[in-house]
Amino acid sequence: MCRNIRTLHNFEPAATDDEVDAAALQYVRKISGSTKPSRANQEAFDRAVHEIAHVTRHLLDELVTTAPPKDRAVEAEKAKARSAARFGAAGSTVSA
Repeated sequence: MCRNIRTLHNFEPAATDDEVDAAALQYVRKISGSTKPSRANQEAFDRAVHEIAHVTRHLLDELVTTAPPKDRAVEAEKAKARSAARFGAAGSTVSA
């Protein structure tokens, strides 16, 4: 899966339309292999983003869970810690 697509389900507050649109755009970019479609493909690209965002919003609205909603700030800190563990602390320098 594309790393830029984030989990949107079960957050408080719920995912915004901008977040859903961004995920749809990343998905279409990934499967089309294009970040900027040609003029000939722009309409199909835009339509796909719109339709995927629409279906994603319906999916998020219909999903149910018994788990408590996640906190965005806590999840961001967890992601930051995973990244630091994987790639090293930000700002560290390598000395010879």
